[in-house]
Amino acid sequence: MTIELKIDGMHCAGCVNAVRRVLTSVPAVSAVTIDLGAGSASVEASAGVDPATLVSAVENAGYDARIKA
Repeated sequence: MTIELKIDGMHCAGCVNAVRRVLTSVPAVSAVTIDLGAGSASVEASAGVDPATLVSAVENAGYDARIKA
């Protein structure tokens, strides 16, 4: 299952790495692709993952996140 997130506050490669690190630390996440220019992340995870857990992980890292509609 793919979950698309909108992430605000990323400004550099360090931000991208920080967001990737917190998202990949969430159990059941298998891959993360981040587009710095678009301020978004595409997360591949098993069907049981709660998208709110992904949003919370990003927010705990200091960025604003929401599930893309």
